[in-house]
This record gives sequence, C-alpha cells and structure tokens, in this order.
Amino acid sequence: MAKILGRALVPLAILACAPAIVPYAHADEGMWTMDNLPVKQMQERYQFTPSKEWIERVTKASARLALGCSASFVSADGLVMTNHHCANECLQQLSGKGHNYFQDGYSVKNQTEEQRCPAMELNQLDSITDVTDRMQAALKGKEGEAYTKARQAEESAIEKECAGTDAKTWRCDVISLYHGGRTALYRYRRYQDVRMVMAPDQNAAFFGGDPDNFNFPRYDLDMAFLRVYEDGKPAKVSAYLPFDAEGPKAGELVFTSGNPGSTEREVPLADLEFSRNMTVPFVIDLYSALDGALWQYSRESVAHHQEAQERIFGIENSLKVYRGRVPVLADPKLLDAKAKSEASLRDWINADDSRKKIYGDPWAKNAKALAVKQQIFKPYAMLEGSMGLQGELFSYAKLLVRAANERQKPDAERLTAYHDARLPALEAELGSTAPVYPDLEKTELAFSLTKLRQVLGADDEIVKMVLGKAAPDDLAVSLVTGSKLADPKVRLALWKGGAKAIEASQDPMIVLARKVEPLARALRKRMDDEVAAPSRQATEAMAKARFARDGVSSYPDATFTQRLSFGQVKGWDENGKQIEPFTYFSGLYDRATGSDPFKLTKPWLDAKPHLNMKTPFDFASTNDIIGGNSGSPVIDAKGHAVGLIFDGNIHSLGGDFYYDESTNRAVAVDSAAILESLKSVYKNQALADELVKGHL
Repeated sequence: MAKILGRALVPLAILACAPAIVPYAHADEGMWTMDNLPVKQMQERYQFTPSKEWIERVTKASARLALGCSASFVSADGLVMTNHHCANECLQQLSGKGHNYFQDGYSVKNQTEEQRCPAMELNQLDSITDVTDRMQAALKGKEGEAYTKARQAEESAIEKECAGTDAKTWRCDVISLYHGGRTALYRYRRYQDVRMVMAPDQNAAFFGGDPDNFNFPRYDLDMAFLRVYEDGKPAKVSAYLPFDAEGPKAGELVFTSGNPGSTEREVPLADLEFSRNMTVPFVIDLYSALDGALWQYSRESVAHHQEAQERIFGIENSLKVYRGRVPVLADPKLLDAKAKSEASLRDWINADDSRKKIYGDPWAKNAKALAVKQQIFKPYAMLEGSMGLQGELFSYAKLLVRAANERQKPDAERLTAYHDARLPALEAELGSTAPVYPDLEKTELAFSLTKLRQVLGADDEIVKMVLGKAAPDDLAVSLVTGSKLADPKVRLALWKGGAKAIEASQDPMIVLARKVEPLARALRKRMDDEVAAPSRQATEAMAKARFARDGVSSYPDATFTQRLSFGQVKGWDENGKQIEPFTYFSGLYDRATGSDPFKLTKPWLDAKPHLNMKTPFDFASTNDIIGGNSGSPVIDAKGHAVGLIFDGNIHSLGGDFYYDESTNRAVAVDSAAILESLKSVYKNQALADELVKGHL
C-alpha cells in the first residue's frame, strides 16, 4: 500500500491490536474507533478477545450510506443490509405512476431487475491513518481566520494525497477526534452504483408508527436490501457477515459496527446549556410547524400523500428525538456531573503555572465563541443551516452557485465540502434522476420563506433582500414554476459551465441563490472564524489536559465514522416492571388492530397460518448507539450477523449526552425474523437463500 503523509497506511487489523493504551470506560459504554478497541474490557467482562481476522472482517464487511445511515455486506456478491427507513429516499425516488414502493414495498424476481437508486452512495472503510502531528504542526500558533485557512489547506492537501488521481473510487475524510485532541484520515472505497433489491411494506417496516417509535416492545421489520455494482455487475466483496438463521439468545455477547452520527458527551457544559436554551427549542418550533404544513399537504390528494410521505417520516422522527432531549438537558444529575468534572479539570490546570501556560483558560475562550454564536444563530440557521430555505430546487441552486465560487479557488483555500477529492459526490448528486415534485417544492419553499420573515422580522435586511415586495406564497410559485433545475441535464450543464455559466444563468432559483450567497458566506465565515475555530481550540485544550491527567481513558465523541460497540441481549427494569429482551411473531398479531398504525397488510394476514409464532421478532441489547447507527448489523462473537439495528428505547434519547447501562437499550430486528418473513410472508426464497449461502 502506498505511503502518504509521511506514514504508511496501516492495515486496520494491525492498528486494532494495540489496546494497551485504553484503560477503558465503565460497563458496556462506548463507541470505539476500529483502531483503538478496548480489548481488555471485552476480555474481563465477556471473556472474549477479538482476533486480527475478526476485526478485519467486521471492519471490511461494515459500510455506511453517505446520506447518513449504516449498512453491512451480507453476501460475497455485493448484497447490502440496512434499514427500510434508510432506503426510504430511494424507494420514494423509484416510485412513480402506479407504484408506491415506499408504502407497498419493493421486490424483484431476479437480480437482473434490480433498479439503481438515483442518489445513493455507499462507503466501505479501507484504512485509518493518524495525522495528528501533521495537523497540529499546520495549526500551531494560528487563531481565528488564520486557523480556519490553515485547517482547510492542510485537510485539502491530506485528502488530495489520499485520493490520488482516482477520487471517483476513493473518498478521503480528515476527521477530528477528541475535539481536536487527535486527527485521523479515513479512506473509503466508494460505490455509486447502488441498486434496490428488496424492502417490505411500510406497515411492516414501521408497525406501530410514531406511538411505538423509541419504545419497546416493538414489532418492526425495518429492513431493506441493496446491492452494489461495479462495471454493471454485482460487486465481488472480500468480506461479508455470514447470516445466522437462529438469531441471538438472552445474555449473549453482541456487537454493533456502525457509524454513529454525532454525540456531545465531551462538550463543555456551556455548549449543553446553549443547546438547551437555543438550539433544541428552535428546531422543535420549526419542525413542528413544517410537520403541520406537510401533514395538510399530504391530505390534499393521493399524489401529495405519496410525494410527502418520506419527508414527513423523517421530520416526525427528528421531532421525537429533539423533544426527548428537553428533559435530558434539564436533568440536574447530568449538569451537576458535567460541572464537577470541569471544575476538577480547571483546578488541576490552575494548580501548576506550567500547565496554565500550556492550556490557558479554554473555558473563557469557549464562552467568547458562544457569545458570537448567540448573535448570529438565527440568521445563520435560516440562510446557511439545514433548516433554512427548503426544497430540492433551492438546494441544487445553492450547491451550484457555491461550487462555482469555490472551484475558482486553489483547492487548499476551498471549504472542505468542495475539495477536489469530494467533487465526484457533488457531481453525482447533481446528476441524480430522482424526481422533483413541483407542488411539494412550492409548499416547502413558501413555508421556509414565511419562517424567514417570522424569525428575522419583516424589517430585517436579509428578509427584504429575499422577499422584496412579494408574498412568500407568490414568490415560491414564481421561483418553482420558472426554474429548470428539476432536469439533471440542466444542472450538469451549469456544473460543467462553471462560474461563467452560473453568472449568465437567468434561472430564478439560481438568481435567488446568487443573491443569498454573499450573505450566507459572510455568516459562514463568522461561524468558522469566530465560533468554530476558537471553540475547537478550547475543547482541544480541555481534551489535551484530560489526556495529560488521565491518559486515553475513553472513546471520542461520534463523528459518523465507523465505531464498534459491545454489549449483551438484555431487557431492563421499568418502574418495577421487567421488560423482556425479545418480542415474538405471536405478539405482532396480538398487537394488530386492523387500523393504522397497527395495521397488517394482506401478505401478513395470509401468512399467519404458516408462520412459527414463537419466532423472535425484535430484541433489545445494551449496545451503545445513537442516530447514524440505523442499519448497523448486530454481530455475534463468531462474526455472524444476528440482527439489524433500527432504533433505541425511550431512554436512549439521552445517548447524545450520556450512557446509562441500566436503561439505555438498542433495538434490532432479529435475523430469525428476517429469514422467516422473507420465506413465508414475502415469498422471496432467492434472497433468503443468498443470505444463508453468502452468495447468489
């Protein structure tokens, strides 16, 4: 393997066999990087020591979907297992007149009929390289804007060296761990030809709907199967997880290998208070209103219901997560523990003049950054954040305008998302054949223009610039009706035409994006230079101080990179009542009422006499997971797939901030339920056979 960055790209199995520097966290807590596993803890708690081969296979057999989910290879012929809700977007995009794959499910008779997902990329981790020394050397002595520029330049150089001349094959991400205490380069094999194989109906995949979401017992078959292709043929993969037909047993040691998105277990108390006071209420307010608008839209016609169903599902799921954070962030136990921990670290630093010189006062630096964040939070959220102007068309326009500006700069001076090594993913996104629904676009854009005025005020200069004299509804209709960006050929022509094509374009959505871009970029610059840079330096100083005092005693916060968690199949005590770890097919039929969200479709009703009612359906385990782990395989000590993570219980909603083994539970579909449903309900013997045999 080629050498870059001054160090060899070390095979993952070798890196993972150096656990001596990890004293370990308590109980089953931990989302551990694959090159720093707590082997001693596994051995002491479960008498299990993973071999080099086990680690290598689990690493290579795991994957992530770039849209934000986890997955795994389950056959040598590129078959991939993930959740139904991770494939919702593809199912929605493949649906058309006469087909509602999101609601009714998807299945093909043979492999040749598998359809390509228009906008899906799958990444398989290839290697992890430590680049801490190089990044810290580049950032030494830098502050504010100089820090931001130095970080972007060094990340660009590292990623470019890593991808080489083949950025379409390799994706390279520089990842900050321990809030800057360590920096790692993650190199992925990227697959952009991902095809749909099978997904059950939505009633089965999300049985119980929102009332059961983040609860247990559950009876969800939240699964989907995809296949990656190379050169038009199913990809041959060297590592996959053999499928266990029996599933796990109570008390059994199990692992999850997934890509948890983001946690805040290491962030300062002041950041948690900012989330509690600003971010969480703001998101709940905006998403609640958007959920209502889309709910009304979905009731207007069958077509509108189909167009909005995937969007509504995602918003309602996010709402439940954010509402679950409210009591967690108000919990005095969490806040007191965080305050005591920080006071202890501050006292340790201040007790020695040399330590004060090294670490300074990171809390004061962070407080200054948060004061700036407070000032610009709302305009940033409405113009630059993901909660700003809504709709696919504006998203395309914003991407095109910003990319045109960024691509004129040297790679080292660009924003991270626009480095040369990342352009293939952006071009693939613009070339997506996924449909754009004009009525839905008008509704979402009108909503966000209305919220822009509500949040910032009618007299705000940004609002005046965006709306002019137009009403939000009228402006949305004009923009959507006049835009040609629904056509991927138009988008790709603008992409290839670069800055000149963007400047000359009279497409109204491009015109709006050009107007907004200078304001959004100014806010982005302040957020990068005056908030992100000093905040990162402050938390890095805290992390380094902890390392110096305690050693590497734990795992880093989640970063949507591959992590291994371990635990056991186990229920919990809920106010004196024991919650058993398994549900069974019999419970599904007992719970069914015939009405949504507890309605069974005809295949399930017809299959009832032929099913083994004692088959395990879903199970709970102590594995430490959060959002992003959706689609993670549950793996036994043999390295076999025994389940599929799709949710957590209500107590897991605090998982962004802490882990409590007594009540936090991951929830998975049992591998026995997957096989039984494929064979007896959906009559897909070929897929069941491929799972058992490990090949087509």
